[in-house]
Amino acid sequence: MPDKDRYAVFGQPINHSKSPRIHQLFAEQTDQLLSYEAQDVPADAFESAIHVFLRQGGKGLNCTVPLKELAWQRADQLSQRATRSKAVNTLILQENGALLGDNTDGIGLVTDLTKNHQINLSNSRILILGAGGASRGIIEPLMQQAPKHIIIANRTVEKAMTLSDEFSVLGKIKGCAYDDIKNSQFDLILNATSASLSGKLPPLADNILAEKGCCYDLAYGNKPTPFMLWGQTQNAEKSLDGLGMLVEQAAEAFYLWRNVRPETSAIIDLLNSERT
Repeated sequence: MPDKDRYAVFGQPINHSKSPRIHQLFAEQTDQLLSYEAQDVPADAFESAIHVFLRQGGKGLNCTVPLKELAWQRADQLSQRATRSKAVNTLILQENGALLGDNTDGIGLVTDLTKNHQINLSNSRILILGAGGASRGIIEPLMQQAPKHIIIANRTVEKAMTLSDEFSVLGKIKGCAYDDIKNSQFDLILNATSASLSGKLPPLADNILAEKGCCYDLAYGNKPTPFMLWGQTQNAEKSLDGLGMLVEQAAEAFYLWRNVRPETSAIIDLLNSERT
């Protein structure tokens, strides 16, 4: 029996990750012979962990918090979307031994929004909460959907403004403080902060969600996040978490590794049915 190709996700914390299950389901669906594991890797051990993984025959990696910017620095080559976002969540071992860095977060988000939830992004007013690595990975694919504008709100306004300046060549985008959005209205509000991981909510004013507007939390869990609950109180047409994005970005990574694109809807339905 041939050896299985090895893949993994590195991050910290990582015990909650559904990625190993998702990729195993992809492998079974597409008849691919591979293994995929989760490894708890802090930032200061990232370089040594990659070295060991590759020495043991690893073919590709996913990187999550807090490693996406380190993975961007570590990659030998970068895709266009990784170059612009300065964050890498997928590393692909090339035939010459080089590591190609890519970022599948944004395409995963856009696919979930537009395909799975039929949310139209064209000419929409989009608010992104947070100006960290999670925001970096989603801005360019969102811009490619031709929204009316994107506003990035962050506690540290300088960080939001710096990020918006980096992407301003792609379209209308502005960074600001949370106080600056209290008199605005948005068709889609995306929570790209880590607040949900600690059960907290960004400092949001009421009435900033437009009629028939939607809320989407990039985080996910078995129960609705505080941001999803906030969206419900604001009469959001849809208030969603990032489980679908997780599956769709994983499908894009799987395609980059194996050149086979898995079908995602049944897997998303399965994972949704298992929430307790």
